[in-house]
Amino acid sequence: MGLGTTLAVSLVGLSGHVVEVQAHLAASVPGFTIVGLPDAALSESRDRVKAAVTSTGLPWPVKKITVNLSPASLRKHGSGYDLAVAVAILAGAGTIASAGLERIVHVGELGLDGRVQPVRGVLPAVLAAVRAGYRDVVVAAGDAEEARLVPGARVVGAASLAEVIALHGGSADLVREVEPVRRPQPTLPPRPEADMSDVLGQHTARAALEVAAAGGHHLLFVGPPGAGKTMLASRLPGILPDLTDAEAVEVTAVHSVAGTFDPARGLIRRPPFEAPHHTATPAAVVGGGTGVPRPGAASRAHRGVLLLDESPEFQPRVLETLRQPLEHGELVIHRSGGAARYPARFQLVLAANPCPCGMAVGKGTACTCSVTARRRYFARLSGPLLDRVDVQVEVLPVTRADREGGPGEPTAVVAARVAGARAAARARLAATPWTTNAEVPGRWLRDLLRPRDRMLGAIDAALDAGTLSLRGVDRVLRVAWTLADLAGHDAPTVADMGQALLLRTRGHHG
Repeated sequence: MGLGTTLAVSLVGLSGHVVEVQAHLAASVPGFTIVGLPDAALSESRDRVKAAVTSTGLPWPVKKITVNLSPASLRKHGSGYDLAVAVAILAGAGTIASAGLERIVHVGELGLDGRVQPVRGVLPAVLAAVRAGYRDVVVAAGDAEEARLVPGARVVGAASLAEVIALHGGSADLVREVEPVRRPQPTLPPRPEADMSDVLGQHTARAALEVAAAGGHHLLFVGPPGAGKTMLASRLPGILPDLTDAEAVEVTAVHSVAGTFDPARGLIRRPPFEAPHHTATPAAVVGGGTGVPRPGAASRAHRGVLLLDESPEFQPRVLETLRQPLEHGELVIHRSGGAARYPARFQLVLAANPCPCGMAVGKGTACTCSVTARRRYFARLSGPLLDRVDVQVEVLPVTRADREGGPGEPTAVVAARVAGARAAARARLAATPWTTNAEVPGRWLRDLLRPRDRMLGAIDAALDAGTLSLRGVDRVLRVAWTLADLAGHDAPTVADMGQALLLRTRGHHG
């Protein structure tokens, strides 16, 4: 009888749990069983592991093999357990030394020829192992670069099972030249950031974009086709500050699970940008799929920007499912294979035409839509959704004067002001769990302004008139603090309050 033990990682969403992999070899009728709530892909591990061991040149133990994945109550998904299962069996058979293996994490899929294949989600898996106190990790050679991005991890990349056997004191004669399996290339190419100087005119919309960037606020642009709504929105990531180290690891982990991360570029340091088409399904936007759900565009935009262009054209189900992440900064997706949590603290940018024909802006326009058609079209953006959007502005068509006025300020100049405002907010919020004004509860902001109650006169009047909801009042306060940070004020002035109220209400139509 032999017993071998090593470690693997179970990943559900971005939450990793270290799993103990035990292999028990008994002198009984030969067989191979995996217990501990494995899914179909993990159950197939029996055939992959057996073929990989024999392809490496080792005899398969003619014994009753039972592999237990502990804790047994936790559902196990995917093929990333193959390497750990093989190592535990070989340790139980005495092919490799078992001492110390119980402190080493193995993550990798095995090919029938013995090669170790890369798997998705290596970065969050290794991060979970290190946080649990296990720093030694063996992964596929194609995943080693990504795994080494985790601080504190001691990573070994192996191209084949034979290399892993040699690493753990087995026969070095088994090692032979094997071409490492390359990681699948990301499905999304890197997006070059465009410059703000490309935007002609649109001074109000540019100012709104700067306010949104400085405070982390959600934004709505309403205007006719060709006014520059999409051009402005696509430049928002460029004026946002770089991600902090903790944010970079978090964002990179999401993209690792989604399969859109290229480890050759290192951790993702710039805010991501996602712009799904209006025909996208709820699963594509918020995440989903069979078994364990995958992150969608909303999670891939974590700490960055999610642009919904032609937003009234999106399915109502898609728009309404965004209310959870807008409020809580995360998505919880329930499927038969379990529930997955993905962070989704993004800045939402909605771009919309004012009516079906898009021309109902300004005087003398050639809009042919009835009042009812305009109201019905814009009503596709529900009140509860719009109530969560802090900055709402009207984007007017570009005039000849705008075109002849020359380029506007470049991204670098605007980004410097945004960085200064963010620094002021961080200093004020240093003793709190928040970092941007958009995250701060309204009650906390009102308490700061209590000695200056006269500042709230215009907001109270809007509340009494029904122009603002209670949630809207809080969001106006957040924008007012952002305007104060941009202007270098210690607290919002009456002018900041008025400007914040204007930015909140200007985008409403029909």
